[in-house]
Amino acid sequence: MHARPYMQLRSPRGTHDIFGDDALRHRHVVERARAVAALYGYAEMATPIFEFTGVFARSLGETSDVVSKEMYSFTDRGGEEITLRPENTASVMRAILQHGLLQQAPLRFFYAGPMFRYERPQRGRLRQFHQIGAELVGAPEPLADIEIIAIGQHVLAELGIADQVKLQLNSLGDPTSRGAYRDALVAYLERYRDELSEDSQRRLERNPMRILDSKDGRDREIIDGAPPLAAHYNDASRAFFDAVLEGLGRLGIAFELDPTLVRGLDYYTHTAFEFTTDALGAQGAVIAGGRYDGLMEQLGGHSTPGIGWAAGIERLALLLADAPATPAPVALVPIGPAAELEALLLAARLREAGIACDLAFKGKPGQRMKRADRLGAERAVVFGDDELAAGSVQLRDLGTGQQVEVAGGELVARLKATL
Repeated sequence: MHARPYMQLRSPRGTHDIFGDDALRHRHVVERARAVAALYGYAEMATPIFEFTGVFARSLGETSDVVSKEMYSFTDRGGEEITLRPENTASVMRAILQHGLLQQAPLRFFYAGPMFRYERPQRGRLRQFHQIGAELVGAPEPLADIEIIAIGQHVLAELGIADQVKLQLNSLGDPTSRGAYRDALVAYLERYRDELSEDSQRRLERNPMRILDSKDGRDREIIDGAPPLAAHYNDASRAFFDAVLEGLGRLGIAFELDPTLVRGLDYYTHTAFEFTTDALGAQGAVIAGGRYDGLMEQLGGHSTPGIGWAAGIERLALLLADAPATPAPVALVPIGPAAELEALLLAARLREAGIACDLAFKGKPGQRMKRADRLGAERAVVFGDDELAAGSVQLRDLGTGQQVEVAGGELVARLKATL
């Protein structure tokens, strides 16, 4: 096998390496979201990054864009049809079914990890992307919808980006209301069949409510005249949505009603929502979610209510003003062979005490000081043969240049007092 030229060693289109400030932002988003989810009692779940293809084909629908155009699917060496997960809700529901967890309902789960979709890469939207998400399964009450939305709002507030995002909200009604609206929508759109885009013409047969999501200019003109979904709510659907709106109001969570916000798959009911921004171009949703009471049945289980959301980590990270700061390390500057060996023990002692430190493996004291500056170190611990004999070190403030002698046994306490 011939080695490829060096320039071919690059990541595939639509993927990226995460390091430096990007890694700090990515970790910050996950850690803040994880901490918020824990406040609401959400346990963490990690599912495999690949599943049997049927998990997604059954849950997302064979005619959905994700299944028909975007999934990374293949046959493995054992002849199994496998798909890299394009989203994680179906995987969470599969895990709940497989492990018999519904007996403990309501279930609250948080997750974070990579997803995969073959689509045109855009800013903050990649072929391998990362999501955080929250799922609340087994709770049919409007309070569950309020809680899920509140978690999303809380995460945005913790990240300091809530003022850049607005909540858009709609109700799809219960299955009866949704079915009545579907019939009315199809009857209306049939009058314009030949004027619809090709995608919308296909959806008219298979998934007509997805047409309301179309970005095609002519489709938008037709959709503007479509019958309103709210006109087809029955009393139960209206009461459910009113309860959600009242709860959000009580919590002080501002929202805008968007009658065109839908989830095209039949298992979605009642609440649909998105947190959107105009700071990321055309693809403005940073958190999207809704109630999916029919999903468990699609996977072969019993009818089970559920609601959740997913958020793109890359997209949230782009909204952060600055990369989160990391603790400034203490630079260790040993002088001489004996001090080099002692520095290993000192570094271990400082790290055990929770103090970050940097120990260069070589270089003269001046070179090590320059490295300390590059790392943003604020303190340096300098010691050589004289200090080893006296059982002390020199503690230098790299900002002021002041240096004091400190007994070795007092170093940890002194550093903790000044860091």
